[in-house]
Amino acid sequence: MSSKIRDGDDNFEGQCALKEELNKKIKEQKVVVDELSNLKKNRKVYIQQRKSNIFFLADRSQMLSSCKKELDNMKKEMQDL
Repeated sequence: MSSKIRDGDDNFEGQCALKEELNKKIKEQKVVVDELSNLKKNRKVYIQQRKSNIFFLADRSQMLSSCKKELDNMKKEMQDL
C-alpha cells in the first residue's frame, strides 16, 4: 500500500514540475510576442535554424502569428493539466 502512495506522490511531483516548466515557457513566449508586436514595421526579424547557429530572414507578421499560435497551444496544454 505504501508503494501506491509513493507512486501517487511521484506522479504529483512530476506533474507539478511539468506545470512549472510549462508556466516558465508561457512567460517566455509572452515576452517574445510582446517584443514582436512592438517592433517597428521596417525592422528585420531573423529565425534560428534548429540546433545550429544559422539565422534566416523571416517575415515579422508571420513570425508574430506563429508565436501567438504557439502561445495559445501552450495555454491550452496548461489548462489540460
